[in-house]
Amino acid sequence: MAVLELHQVKKSFGSGHKKVEALKETDFLANRGELIAIIGPSGSGKSTFLTIVGGLLTPTSGDVVINGQNLTTLNEKARSQIRLKEIGFVLQASNLVPFLSVANQLKLLDKVKRGNMSKMERNQLYEELGISDLLMKYPSDLSGGERQRVAIAKALYSNPSIILADEPTASLDSDRAYEVMELLKKVTKRKQTTTIVVTHDIRLVGYCDKVYRMTDGVLSAVSEESSKMNKKAQL
Repeated sequence: MAVLELHQVKKSFGSGHKKVEALKETDFLANRGELIAIIGPSGSGKSTFLTIVGGLLTPTSGDVVINGQNLTTLNEKARSQIRLKEIGFVLQASNLVPFLSVANQLKLLDKVKRGNMSKMERNQLYEELGISDLLMKYPSDLSGGERQRVAIAKALYSNPSIILADEPTASLDSDRAYEVMELLKKVTKRKQTTTIVVTHDIRLVGYCDKVYRMTDGVLSAVSEESSKMNKKAQL
């Protein structure tokens, strides 16, 4: 069973001659354990796609189904519960609270999301992401790559089915960007989550199982041959 399904999803803004089709009719399917990249330039519709998948934006038409639950038929309270339980977000700016230590940020998240990880699982996650020695530090004490590793820990804290990463490496140099992608790939496979990375950085597709391109609101799969060429370019 697919973790995520989009059926004939469209999103328009405005009306009449000012109407803009940000996302044209889209069908999409993602399975457990897949790391998927969606590439394309700014303004192509990538962020619209991601916010619809994350239940933050309601499509104009079509269905968004997560683990058999159709988000488009639910009220905001029910969608909010699915976001808390099923979806983890990793954003470009890492979204860390500047006046809280890493440990306290995770404790606060535990109260909000009511995380179902055991202490052993949490410690394993911290070790895997390389943040065990960062727990008492504040965001201002962390490098860009360290902040993103903490952001990944926050996204994974409630054992979500889906991780949505919006330009997670945009503020990082190449070495740190590859480090973040390696971590996302590792945790995706180990925890069998479904991870979708939206990026304009073509260098990152070599880490992904599937690659899609967004052009003027149209989502299309990148051919396997093109994907292989991109992976070779990484080596």
